[in-house]
Amino acid sequence: MIQIDDTIVSLALIEKKFSCDLVACKGSCCRYGDSGAPLTAEEAAGLEKIIPQLKSFLRPEGLRVIETIGSSMTDIEGELVTPLINNEECAYTVIEEGVFRCAIEIAYFAGAVTFRKPLSCHLFPVRVRQYRDFRAVNYEEWPICRPALASGEKKKTGLWAYLREPLTRAFGAEWYDRLRFAAEEYSKNKDIWKR
Repeated sequence: MIQIDDTIVSLALIEKKFSCDLVACKGSCCRYGDSGAPLTAEEAAGLEKIIPQLKSFLRPEGLRVIETIGSSMTDIEGELVTPLINNEECAYTVIEEGVFRCAIEIAYFAGAVTFRKPLSCHLFPVRVRQYRDFRAVNYEEWPICRPALASGEKKKTGLWAYLREPLTRAFGAEWYDRLRFAAEEYSKNKDIWKR
């Protein structure tokens, strides 16, 4: 593990190779999971405000769920999450050529909203958990991401490098530079680090 300020970062962020392959996985991270995408209270409030701008980007079934349940919900663990269609697909997904995509992000790139997507989605497959004295930054290995692992190996793209933008969004540019430095040093000195 690596410590950067108040974060404890799993070595998997440095060791794993990763690059999403949407053609192979079909955007399964937007479709499958224990519950909806984790949201902060600020994100949940922000989503509520932009629903009018999102309506034209959503599938009818997603919009029905949002109008019935709300723009966010509390799951069985008491966490704020996005609502689901049929307890499976995120209500904010659309399907394009058989691939699940984020309607929020599509609206963002179309200039309709200024919120790109929930940070938990942007960081996936990395999860951040807040503890009393530190934040844990961990890689969660999901079978749906096997194509991304193969693609990352082929492209020689480290998970930390693939997630540069969301990690910077979450922790700042200085933090990310320190992670990059640690990753580069680790790749040069793996044997020393593993002792």
